[in-house]
Amino acid sequence: MLNRRKFLALSAAAWPAMAFAAGKHIPLGVQLYTIRNLIKGDNLASLLQQIRSIGYEEVELFSNLYKHTERELASILRRSGLTAASGHFNYEDFVSKIPYARGLGLKWMVCPMLPKAQWGSPESFRRAAAAFNQWGKQCQQQGMRFAFHNHNYEFQDLKGTTGFDILVKETDPELVWLEMDTYWITEAGRDPVLLLNQLGKRVRLLHLKDRKADVPTSQQLDAAAEHFTEVGNGTIKWRPLLALAQKLGIEHYYVEQDESDKSPMDSLKISYTFLHKILG
Repeated sequence: MLNRRKFLALSAAAWPAMAFAAGKHIPLGVQLYTIRNLIKGDNLASLLQQIRSIGYEEVELFSNLYKHTERELASILRRSGLTAASGHFNYEDFVSKIPYARGLGLKWMVCPMLPKAQWGSPESFRRAAAAFNQWGKQCQQQGMRFAFHNHNYEFQDLKGTTGFDILVKETDPELVWLEMDTYWITEAGRDPVLLLNQLGKRVRLLHLKDRKADVPTSQQLDAAAEHFTEVGNGTIKWRPLLALAQKLGIEHYYVEQDESDKSPMDSLKISYTFLHKILG
């Protein structure tokens, strides 16, 4: 049986060959929640151009942007030189946004979070799983795919199970995929490399953000769980994680910086510089 230490050692040893022998270009993206506090008036185009100038090629949209019509937002993206394959859409009005997402030409609709009232019981996660199966079918009918993005609250113990386990087990893998947030997995006390290995190709999108050292883990989603830092400046073992992600054919890699003591653009530059050296 492959234990944690052996798995990490083998992954790290295999990384150089996997990263360079394949020679495949991995486009890096940004989850635009990172720049939410910079968006004012009609400056979105300028902000996107700054992101493109750093070197990023893709973005993942989030709910505050959807005040634009599909045509307006698609035009802003096109002029910036960036593409958008996915977007986050709130649980509460997810179904009503399916035509909008299709109009944007998105490949993925992602539910970023359950309502807080549904965090505390197995039954509430089972209701969410049933909804996800239905939404996955509706997205599929419109030529898109559905994914769920984790935080840390899904890993609380719920009568011997967790909300995350329920969502994985009770959703159809042909309809419901996963966007793994590496920070929140780590904050919850789990190892993102081991979990990605367990989930395999069920994970199709990654959120890349790092976690400061010497801070306690938590399954409570609150301000005390915010220990964010730029990719490469924290404790996450990026080389084995990204080697495994490439092996599994992860489709999209998004940097996200929820909070920072730097400007969002400076944070994005630091993360890009580190990841570009690894992914090429």
